[in-house]
Amino acid sequence: MAKVAFTSALKAEYERLFNSCIITSRSLAIVENLNKQLIGNTARYQSVGEQLGIPWFFIAVIHNMEASQNFKSHLHNGDPLTARTVQVPAGRPKKGKPPFNWEESAADALAMRGLGAKTDWSLAGVCYQLEGYNGWGYRLHHQHVLTPYLWSLSNHYSSGKYVADGTWSDTAISKQCGAAVLLRRLAELHQIEFPDQPRPTAENEPLVVNYATTKSSNLTVVRQTEDLQRWLNGFPGVFVKIDGVPGEKTSIAFRHVTGSYLPGHPGS
Repeated sequence: MAKVAFTSALKAEYERLFNSCIITSRSLAIVENLNKQLIGNTARYQSVGEQLGIPWFFIAVIHNMEASQNFKSHLHNGDPLTARTVQVPAGRPKKGKPPFNWEESAADALAMRGLGAKTDWSLAGVCYQLEGYNGWGYRLHHQHVLTPYLWSLSNHYSSGKYVADGTWSDTAISKQCGAAVLLRRLAELHQIEFPDQPRPTAENEPLVVNYATTKSSNLTVVRQTEDLQRWLNGFPGVFVKIDGVPGEKTSIAFRHVTGSYLPGHPGS
C-alpha cells in the first residue's frame, strides 16, 4: 500500500484532531481501565523503548491495538510468541528460534519499520506513525471516515470500518479504543508529554470560575467551566478533560497558561 507523506497540512490535522478529541462519556470507563493496565506495565515498554529511542507510550498503545496487551503475543500482529508470525507480516522475527520472549519480538516489530531515535516523536509524528502502523486504507480510500485505529470511542468517529481484508462497511462500528484516544487520556492524566508541546502562554483573558472538586448544580457554572476547559485545550501541551468540574487538573492547566491558579485553589 502506498505511503502517505507527512506534510505540514497532515501535521496540522493531527494536532487539531488531538487537541479537540473528547472521549465519549459511555466509553470513559473502558479507556480508564485500558490505560490503568498500560501504566502498570510502563517498565516493560520502557525497557524496549529506551534501547531503540522510542517513547514507551507509543509501544504501549501499539501493544493494546495489536495484541490486547497480551505479553504472550507478537507486537507485530498479535500472533502467539510460540512460533514466528503467520499473519502479515509473516515469518517474524527472522532471527532466533521460537518461543520468543516479548521484548525481543517487540524490538523486531519496531525495527523492521525503521522506528527509532531519529523518528519524529512530536504529537503529530506519533499520530502519523500510529496510522501508518495500521495502514493508510481509510485515508486513501474512505476519506469520509477518520481511522478508528486512532479515533474510535471519541467524538471524531461514529461508524465505518474494514470488516475483513479489503472488505468495507459504512455501517460497521469499531468497538476497539483508538490509539490516539488512549494517548489523549494519558496526556490529560499528566502521564505523558510530547517534546514539541511547550508550556503555553496566554493571549486572551479566559473565563474564570472558582476552584471546586465537584460539579456545580448551577448549569450556568457548569457551562462556564466547560468553556474554560475547551479554551485551555486550545493551548499547545495542555490536555484537560471537559467535565464541567474546575478541580485540580483544570486549575493547574489554568496556571500553566496564565501564571495563576483558579480562585479558591488550596494553598494558592
